Amino acid sequence: MRILLLTHTFNSLAQRLFVELSERGHRVSVELDINDAVTGEAVELFDPDVLIAPFLKRPLPEPIWRTRPCLIVHPGIRGDRGPSALDWALLEGRREWGVTVLEAEAGMDAGPVWASEPCALREDSKSSHYRREIADAAVTAVLDALDRMQSTAYRPRRADPADPGVPGRERPVCRAADRRIDWAADSAETVLRKIRSADGFPGIIDELFGRRVRLFDAHPAALRGPAGSVLARCGDALARATRDGAVWIGHVREEGPGAGAERAGLKLPAAQVFGAESASLPVADGYQPIRYEEDGPVGFLHFGFYNGAMSTQRCQALRAAYARCLERPTRVLVLTGGADYWSTGIHLGVIEAADSPADESWHNINAIDDLTREIILTTDRLVVSALRGGAGAGGVFLALAADEVWAAPGVVLNPHYKDMGNLYGSEYWTYLLPRRVGQEEAARLMGRRLPMGVAEARRVGLVDRLLDEGSADTLATIGALARSLALDPAFEGRIAQKRLRRETDERVKPLEAYRREELARMQRNFYGFDPSYHVARYNFIYKVPKSRTPLHLARHRAAHGRGPVALRPLNGGPDIEAGHGESSHV
Repeated sequence: MRILLLTHTFNSLAQRLFVELSERGHRVSVELDINDAVTGEAVELFDPDVLIAPFLKRPLPEPIWRTRPCLIVHPGIRGDRGPSALDWALLEGRREWGVTVLEAEAGMDAGPVWASEPCALREDSKSSHYRREIADAAVTAVLDALDRMQSTAYRPRRADPADPGVPGRERPVCRAADRRIDWAADSAETVLRKIRSADGFPGIIDELFGRRVRLFDAHPAALRGPAGSVLARCGDALARATRDGAVWIGHVREEGPGAGAERAGLKLPAAQVFGAESASLPVADGYQPIRYEEDGPVGFLHFGFYNGAMSTQRCQALRAAYARCLERPTRVLVLTGGADYWSTGIHLGVIEAADSPADESWHNINAIDDLTREIILTTDRLVVSALRGGAGAGGVFLALAADEVWAAPGVVLNPHYKDMGNLYGSEYWTYLLPRRVGQEEAARLMGRRLPMGVAEARRVGLVDRLLDEGSADTLATIGALARSLALDPAFEGRIAQKRLRRETDERVKPLEAYRREELARMQRNFYGFDPSYHVARYNFIYKVPKSRTPLHLARHRAAHGRGPVALRPLNGGPDIEAGHGESSHV
């Protein structure tokens, strides 16, 4: 089928659907929902069999849904209506939820239902559920809906919330007052639920140290103290007391006149924003994005960074942890990353907040290069990158530094840099990528700027093993495979072969030469006359709406040799393409 994805941004769900539909042979093109004229032109150019809207912030134009099938992907159960479906589900402590695919019409979320897929909810954030359970259910529901649309036997039926047999109901927008925290009265469980229901966007409005902020990235803390007081710090996080316990706050965004122009609107580590205040706090355990486990001959290095972003400090901390792992007598070291993201490369938010973003970009890329180099130079054991969540930009090439790359179902890779203001990239990609796929394929992947699913990644050579789709515990599966690798009779031969290849590669071209050449290009990105990277980073961090759909996504425009309807950039600034969808760095 010819499928047009119409979406407000090319976020994680839109990318996942693009990958899954393309993998099944559908011809998929993307248009960003900029205005009615642009949408109408896209439909005219592409003439899709069906339009699918995975993420919109406004209704579809009536002339569009009246002339062709248009499917809305709603992150709620049958009958649920309103823009805050998942927010309410988490705020109310639901354990079962779902995704509904319905036909667009005049009423919001009121059209005939083509498919509905249930999913379980964990004790976790809205953004985590959106990337995992909601995305999985959405893929299943969309595929079911497309199958049914091609069948003459199926007739979609409306799900009226007034019907007692319909589980959902119409709900208003979830506002700040609906989840305002009362630190003296709310339990730790209630506070966690409120913050998690708003994680990603919009965050919980609150005050810390007398400054107005929005709270994100909340986790349980095994501490107690006077309700509302800040008790301790651990890494990037601050612990704040509730009436019966405490919660860790990992990230905040300052708001209001006291924030300062350099930080207003930036989501940053809490301990960084309140550096002076947190310096006098006691240090406690509990918020540990980096941790190590060992099971016989296998070590597991976990690093679940918020949104996968790796600042200079985080890269240095992870490199130090990696060095300690090498002191252990293991045969296989597994780099597990986090459950939502493996890594998305350098931390654009911390860079944007720096006194000199160019200098911080330079420090950050060198820190992640140092880490990548340590992995490449490890020759006394096998290293595995086990991807349970997505990877983007430098995070992909950091993973490729390992001997093997394993990936779970549903993982999406973005192995490119160019969307970020034509950034050249480093992390030794000019060495790591061609040695896996060859020079020609490496150039194609870096130039096409599209997301890639694990099936394609396996075919082209970026992934060595696809993890079992039916596994209930991905970490247990990874552990069993790693133990088999460590006990393989061919293990010593692989180690000898690995050492020989590294020595040979070094003679042909030293690692330092690759790094020097990459960083020379990156230096021009950071310090040169062309400001594209800095403008693109700013637009991405501050979520400046795009004024056009990039042609690598809008294939219908590229095919006709036509750009979009001319529009003035919404921020009044240069019209420069920016960002990796939802897949990185903030």
